[in-house]
Amino acid sequence: MPTEPAADCPLCPRLAVFRRANIAAYPEFFNGPVPSFGGANARLLVVGLAPGLKGANRTGRPFTGDYAGDLLYGTLLAFGFAKGVFKAEPHDGLTLQDCMITNAVRCVPPENKPTGPEAVTCRRFLTAQIAALPRLKVIVALGRIAHENTLSALGHRRAAHPFDHCAVHALPDGRTLIDSYHCSRYNTNTGKLTPAMFAEVFAKARRLLG
Repeated sequence: MPTEPAADCPLCPRLAVFRRANIAAYPEFFNGPVPSFGGANARLLVVGLAPGLKGANRTGRPFTGDYAGDLLYGTLLAFGFAKGVFKAEPHDGLTLQDCMITNAVRCVPPENKPTGPEAVTCRRFLTAQIAALPRLKVIVALGRIAHENTLSALGHRRAAHPFDHCAVHALPDGRTLIDSYHCSRYNTNTGKLTPAMFAEVFAKARRLLG
């Protein structure tokens, strides 16, 4: 099973229609399934929900081009999971260190809301990506949907691992899942997630990985 969908992936009809509309409206955008970012030797995997229309769907790199990426990459840099300077564009030279970033749903959904069936359909790529990381030890899930889809991709019961910000789940396969509220502008503007709260998540990941 490939870890990434085809550029013209037809598996989710609604998302394929939305992709074609975006190609017409924004021909300069990436407008395709956004590939994972990072190396195959990563011990940390960060799982988001889906690309943003004018963020990753525009730039072709996860969490690049919108506020969520400013907070995520700034935090990764602070904890040594990234190197370089983040300039919110895919050719800024920034690299990930011992880390990979992916999304539960690889194509941008209308209103940033993938449906349950779309998440299930795209899960095959998340499962394959996890299987392709032989050194993976820690997964950070950004938001409840990413948390639930990660557990399903791993074959673990959701009821046994309820979502909560900064919760640490020791999984039966020996890996660790850490939850975070999503680093969206809405969550930070409303105070649901502060930079300090977000940093605490990655501090836990750093302690686990050494």
